[in-house]
Amino acid sequence: MAGSQWELPPELCCRPMAFVALTGLDVVYNAVHRAIWDAFCANRRADRVPISFKVLPGDHEYPKCRTKRTSYEWYIPKGILKTGWMNKHLNLVPALVVLFYELDWDDPQWKEKQSECATKVEIVRTSLQGRNTKVAVVLIQKKTPLPPGEDLVASERAAALCNACDLSGKSLFVLPHTDHLVGYIIRLENAFYEHAQTYYYTEIRRVKSHKEFLNKTTHQLLFVRHQFKIAFFSELKQDTQNALKYYRTAYSLVHELRAHETNMLEIKTMAGFINYKICRLCFQHNTPLDAIAQFRKHIDLCKKKIGSAELAFEHAAWMSKQFQSFGELFDEAIKLGLTAIQTQNPGFYYQQAACYSQDRKQQAQQLCQAGASNPSPESLETQSGGLDFYGQRAWRQGHQSIDPPDAEKEKTGILALQIKERDVPHSELIIALLSNAVAQFKKYKCPRMKSHLMVQMGEEYYHAKDYTKALKTQELLVWLFYSIFWLLDYVMCDYRTERWWGLLTAILTTALRCAYLMASVKDYIIYCMELLGRASTLKEEQKSRIEKNLTKVLTNEVPDAEPDCDPSSVTAARSLWSDRMALAGTNELTIEVQDYIPFIQCKAKFQSPSFHVDQPIQLQVFLRADCPHPVSFNKLAVSLSNQEYNQWCVVESSGQESMNLLPGKTKCFNFSFVAKTEDVGKKIEMTGIEVMLGGDRGRCVFVSWRGAGGDAASAHEALQASRSSRRWGRSIEARQEPDWDNLTMQHSTMIISRVPKISVQLSHQPPALHNEMYCISLTVQSQEEGVAKDVKLTAGLKPGQDANLGQTTHVTLDGSKVCDDSAPALLPDVPLGDLKPGEKMEKCVYVKCESTGPRVFLFHVAYSIDTTVEGRQIVCKCHKDETVTIETVIPFEVSVKFVSTKFEPLDRVAVDIPFLLMTDISSSSPWPLLLASSSLQLLTMTSNTPQLQSQIQEVVLQTGECASECFCLRCPPQTNSNSTVATGQYLISWRRKSSSADSPLIQTIVTLPHVILESVPLYIHADLPSFGRVRESLSVRYHIENRTALVQEVEMAVEPSDAFMFSGLKQVRLRILPGSEQQMLYNYYPLMAGYQTLPQLNISLPRCPTTNTHSLRRFLPQRIFVKPQGRQLDDASIAAA
Repeated sequence: MAGSQWELPPELCCRPMAFVALTGLDVVYNAVHRAIWDAFCANRRADRVPISFKVLPGDHEYPKCRTKRTSYEWYIPKGILKTGWMNKHLNLVPALVVLFYELDWDDPQWKEKQSECATKVEIVRTSLQGRNTKVAVVLIQKKTPLPPGEDLVASERAAALCNACDLSGKSLFVLPHTDHLVGYIIRLENAFYEHAQTYYYTEIRRVKSHKEFLNKTTHQLLFVRHQFKIAFFSELKQDTQNALKYYRTAYSLVHELRAHETNMLEIKTMAGFINYKICRLCFQHNTPLDAIAQFRKHIDLCKKKIGSAELAFEHAAWMSKQFQSFGELFDEAIKLGLTAIQTQNPGFYYQQAACYSQDRKQQAQQLCQAGASNPSPESLETQSGGLDFYGQRAWRQGHQSIDPPDAEKEKTGILALQIKERDVPHSELIIALLSNAVAQFKKYKCPRMKSHLMVQMGEEYYHAKDYTKALKTQELLVWLFYSIFWLLDYVMCDYRTERWWGLLTAILTTALRCAYLMASVKDYIIYCMELLGRASTLKEEQKSRIEKNLTKVLTNEVPDAEPDCDPSSVTAARSLWSDRMALAGTNELTIEVQDYIPFIQCKAKFQSPSFHVDQPIQLQVFLRADCPHPVSFNKLAVSLSNQEYNQWCVVESSGQESMNLLPGKTKCFNFSFVAKTEDVGKKIEMTGIEVMLGGDRGRCVFVSWRGAGGDAASAHEALQASRSSRRWGRSIEARQEPDWDNLTMQHSTMIISRVPKISVQLSHQPPALHNEMYCISLTVQSQEEGVAKDVKLTAGLKPGQDANLGQTTHVTLDGSKVCDDSAPALLPDVPLGDLKPGEKMEKCVYVKCESTGPRVFLFHVAYSIDTTVEGRQIVCKCHKDETVTIETVIPFEVSVKFVSTKFEPLDRVAVDIPFLLMTDISSSSPWPLLLASSSLQLLTMTSNTPQLQSQIQEVVLQTGECASECFCLRCPPQTNSNSTVATGQYLISWRRKSSSADSPLIQTIVTLPHVILESVPLYIHADLPSFGRVRESLSVRYHIENRTALVQEVEMAVEPSDAFMFSGLKQVRLRILPGSEQQMLYNYYPLMAGYQTLPQLNISLPRCPTTNTHSLRRFLPQRIFVKPQGRQLDDASIAAA
């Protein structure tokens, strides 16, 4: 049988869709027909109906329909399902044949074309003789048809055409070739789909009608066949729920068949087909658990149905294909949105398929003997070139008896199958399945399963050489072994990380065998080194053999063969090794062992994380051998990030003697060198360590570690050692050699400057006040034994703080004046000269802070001094840093308010009327403040007094005290009224009381608030004494000024008061010219003592109705203090007193 017999037929795997044949379309030479065909088949979206279209000629010969059987009484079926049945109904027998014909309703040759159309329909019907296939006609028209009922000619001719063609009205369609062609095509498709549904429904009923003629004695195969056909037709009808039901019934019936060796393959084949359909539909219905349950049931039912023992490999191949097909279905469902998990994903099914393929390979090796003679190939061929029924043998098709009809033919056929099985590339099949499984386990993050399968792939590549003897080319072997190396290296990395030493040793043994057979010197050395290491679980005698072979390779000799190698392969390998050893110029190899676990362990460390530049840098390298016998090496070199130091970190063997490492013993090598002064502040790192094995007379192998050594297992061992030391405590007894597990690696060290021997002291009085020149006194004293040269000071704001602080902080050395914004925030490299031993110098730094908050200031004193390190004279640069955090606070708070001349708060200021500006200065400084002076800078206002003088000059404010000033101002009449104007600035000059007299004064500028101006049409003010006396006349003169450009009529009335009698006009009406003034004189006669309310004036301006009495009399005094009446003292009373 064919090698691809286990592949599922494509018609089984595809999605069944209704088959509709289109005739009458010339898609090659007719552009209109081509556009119609493209609209049917091009860019089909998922929302369009599932139909398979095919263009066929009008006289196409469809498969002939067999004569319908009227009775099954004497009928014996020859098989379950014919091999061509599914393809026939998918691609050969249409559910609907559609005839396209170009005919308009107003065509002048209507009669002739109607007859021609009827003739073509009859030809189609004749070719479909005996089948239930539907026939429909589509008229291709140039014009867009009118709505139904409006075109009477079209209705009449459509009825006539249906009669001529023997069609129902539902089978005649019109397709206008217009811009909306795709829309019409979609409507046609929906109509075609309904006709196809009817056809498949009819076919299902036809198949069901046979059931009453069947009996379960001789027609068991037909029960399975009919249920399968009904299910398949249901799929074509897109009724997947019923299809699943009938497939399940067919699956149950197929397992009820009597199974024996001659029909076992046919039963399994059909069971596999039906199982595939059931699982596919379950996934399609989004019920994956049902699909998995069905597949498990399928495997349980079929795994023991082996069939002929001589063809047992066929059962393994069939089982492998079942798992592979289900894995592919599972993977396809995942791509369509199904969610899988680690414990249930397609990888497990691909893995099981690979296991059955491995069983197939083993059974084929046992059953297919190489010496068997080749029978005639005719035993595997049929007259038609293919099988009639699925799962039958070519030499006995159609036979359902228990015993084969021809024993000799049976024996010959089995032998032919065995011979054909020899040519099957089993390893390729296994590797492909394992590769699919690895991809799935990688996708679902199952690293151990992935590693396990990659080991199997490597072993399969290794065994593949037995089946490539016909292709004995060196290139193939090289490719094969490199594939093995890649797979095993990938897996070994995981096993080293997870510390699976037994598995790692087994894989290394296989890799070493491959490296030997390939004569790959570098790989052979690597695997030898790792098999000799502490991770290897080999016995001592095996390690001794490997170490002996490694020594031979290092001395340029051919190593002994590895155990379990094929003798013929060993002979070829020895030849390859001899060629390798004879090659010149390839005797030096560099092997990086950081990712392996070699037999030499290396750890290195700097003895301190940092060294001062005047100290020698010391580092140690520890080596240890884990092999059974001593190891000799000729060179040890440490590479550093600054290559100029590498010359001091090399040790080589002297003369003929080499350096040895004893098994299990730790050896330490010490190196020391002096750092350069330009490396101060830099980090020195170990970039690598190299140990040279071998010598000039043999092969030189440089074993290289990155960084400070260590290998793939070092990190975990160090962690275990630290836990152990914490648990049991450190040993008190001194060890003669260091404990290897407790050795830590220090791969880098920092070169730092020499320890400075100077003292830096800061003196100041915090906190700093806003905008003041804050003095910080710096005292530097030398404690060096020599002269400190080139002393420099860097002072100011420490870098790395908020950028806004740098813009509001200014530093200077000149304290005689207030610095401006050009002064920097940091003064760099201020020269201070030289300092002799014990000498002291002082420097004052002044800081101006323009914003509040904390600031960190840095004072960096640097100098150079001559010193000697291990006999070398060097110039060391030293520095001492001092930082101080200074808080900046506001020295005082200034509050400003506007009041009237009666000390009443003002929200608006009247033009050309005096008012008062009052300022309050409240000290918030912890230190006393000296207020030197104050002044006003007015913009729109003018002073109401001849000269403004400071009222707080030379006033000292303690913490919490307050100083106040009062200024009488007036707004000139030229100012635009009813607007907001700026008042000006208030300037305060001050300093700390404790500062020296020549210290600069700090000027604080306070911007005065804006005021809202208003214009008053009439300004009334009064002249009256400061107090009155009871029953003594009190003269009050009212001044009434017209501030407008109009003549104002003023109505005045004096309200009576209980506290006063008065004389004068109680009510008066007068006119005041623009800019002029009228005076009204009243004599008030107080009646009561104390603060008394003056008689109120009621004033109204008829020409200014918006101005009320209250706004006009707000400038007048409201009360006056009245003293009691005094006694009249005569001379007698005076004498008595």
